[in-house]
Amino acid sequence: MIFDDLGLAPEILKAVHEAGYTTPTPIQAQAIPIVLAGHDIMGGAQTGTGKTAAFILPLLHKLSRHANTSPSPARHPVRALILAPTRELAMQVQESAKTYSKFLGLRSVCIYGGVDMRAQIAELKEGREIVVATPGRLLDHVEQKTVSFGSVEFLVLDEADRMLDMGFIPDIKRILKLLPTTRQSLLFSATFSEEIKKLADAMLKAPQLIEVARRNQVSETITHRVHPVAADKKRYLLKHLLDDPSMTQVLVFVATKFGASRLSTWLEREGINATAIHGDKSQQDRTKALEAFKSGTARVLVATDVAARGLDIDDLPHVINYELPRVAEDYVHRIGRTGRAGKNGEATSLVAPEEMKQLADIERLTKFKIEQVMIDNFPVGSGTLEMREPNGRERGRDRGHSHKHEPRVAHGPKAPVDRLPKPIAHIPRVPNKPVIAADGFDFSKPYEAKVGAGETASASDKPAEKSAAPRRAMRPVAALLSSILGKKDSA
Repeated sequence: MIFDDLGLAPEILKAVHEAGYTTPTPIQAQAIPIVLAGHDIMGGAQTGTGKTAAFILPLLHKLSRHANTSPSPARHPVRALILAPTRELAMQVQESAKTYSKFLGLRSVCIYGGVDMRAQIAELKEGREIVVATPGRLLDHVEQKTVSFGSVEFLVLDEADRMLDMGFIPDIKRILKLLPTTRQSLLFSATFSEEIKKLADAMLKAPQLIEVARRNQVSETITHRVHPVAADKKRYLLKHLLDDPSMTQVLVFVATKFGASRLSTWLEREGINATAIHGDKSQQDRTKALEAFKSGTARVLVATDVAARGLDIDDLPHVINYELPRVAEDYVHRIGRTGRAGKNGEATSLVAPEEMKQLADIERLTKFKIEQVMIDNFPVGSGTLEMREPNGRERGRDRGHSHKHEPRVAHGPKAPVDRLPKPIAHIPRVPNKPVIAADGFDFSKPYEAKVGAGETASASDKPAEKSAAPRRAMRPVAALLSSILGKKDSA
């Protein structure tokens, strides 16, 4: 099958051919005829399968009857609303809409947070048939009354599972109440949880289910490997891997925003061109970082999971999990940045002993065991990384912990030597004998304030013990302690 067989408008086919495509992917071949027939869709597809074109192309075809070149905003009401979880994905979807509608008189706008609303408001006032938006910023425009949904005919919810992870489901439900009930709706998700199914029930009408691959199945063109390594040696192992000249473009995933900035800065100090992208960066900085990575100015892009969806990089050869994701499904989305459209890719994970639980969860989800490859000069720490038993537990240690168990004896667990309290250097310790300082103070007894000549003890103080040795004048420290304990000066 080729695109010409799908019944799309000539203007759309011309744009598709100019983009260099002739044969549809499996998700496109299945979804496009169903959308053209007017049915709702619940689509299961991984990233990199051509999912965006699977809904953009038939949507443009059905909207082509509204295409016109009139400058009047009234001739360009919002006809299609596409919701995406992240700015990057929204920008990618709108870029596809612009590419495939270049020979049609249809307009589109991308709405997302982190930038001034005024430019978006100006575009909406000019009239746009297609609005691609993140839920939060779209609701900002709703409150400002700068967008109207009265003419919406199509609703697309992309990456619904990511919407759920990011807490957007309440916002989506608010948006659904503002839309016309008579519309065609499409929902796409890489995974289908019970919450996603409930959302689909509220959003779709008699949907047709499309799954181009088993849920959570990763591309067969991706090579997976794990390098066991101690957590404090990860950055050095990463640099060792990046010293390979073949690692020309590498996307590195970390767990936190701070970790992304810190790792990219360290790589720069080590002479590796790197940049970072995470949620705390402004949209301008994020766009600048992506452009530097795509153009090759930055060889390494360090990212949090905000970039796991929506990054569209042609022929990205390498993805490295510097830290494994806490949610196993995010592993699928991370490595989905490579091996796209049937091309080869490599997914490498640096795994510390304390991350074994996440690794076991990932292997259960993907239903295959990932090869572990030890790298010389990069020990795991206390021995090699333990292999998992069939039930996912590590042998000889608790799951998720890297410390070694000490043998238990009758009086209790033996404390590690490096955790014992260290003796005070200037106090000699003689077993079973009182420790007497040079001034006669006995460290083995509780502190008792001494009463010197001209002093009287208060009722709450203990009487001073008699001593044959001559009394010394009270030192400033002792005087301060006496004041704290309630000593009164009677002199």
